[in-house]
Amino acid sequence: MAKSNRSAPPEVNAGSMADIAFLLLIFFLVTTTIQTDQGLTRKLPPIDKTNIDPPPIKEKNIFTVLVNRNDQLLVEDKLMDLKNLKQAAIDFLDNGGDGTCTYCKGANNVVSSDNPDKAIISLQNDAETSYKAYISVQNELVAAYYFLRDRECMARYGKTFRELEAMYEDPKTKEAQRLKIEPMIKDIQTLFPQKLSEAEPKRN
Repeated sequence: MAKSNRSAPPEVNAGSMADIAFLLLIFFLVTTTIQTDQGLTRKLPPIDKTNIDPPPIKEKNIFTVLVNRNDQLLVEDKLMDLKNLKQAAIDFLDNGGDGTCTYCKGANNVVSSDNPDKAIISLQNDAETSYKAYISVQNELVAAYYFLRDRECMARYGKTFRELEAMYEDPKTKEAQRLKIEPMIKDIQTLFPQKLSEAEPKRN
């Protein structure tokens, strides 16, 4: 009996498929957007190596801000909407209760902060507070400091504090101009020092 003459099955050329897969990989690497975490820019204070006990702080000079696990805002033990936090912080920082602050424009309420140098904002959040709520509260509190600094800087130097900071950090600014701007920035920071204290999150 004669044997059937069957031809071998055709082979698939995988070389072109590897090229296509490589091109697709490059395409996805180029076009894919990688999600990056956002954070807050903060400059930590220098380490204090002295063992001097801090002076006692009056209760009226502390502005307590709490964010609970439900992202609710409690300011001085009272519920408050986030949209009102900035103004409440401004009123506290700019109060000038002891009469020593000649540039303060607040109510001079004797039961509120004595002056901007003694005024401290204490922020505390729950361990289950959302990151979004934490960032939003931080932004409002920092915005209160910048509002007051901008106001006083404009009155003294004809520019906002943010404008001076931008000019100082601009690499195109000449060194002579930067040396002129630096004491202005420090002056405004002294008038309204950012004393924002963050306590450890509460864990229930």
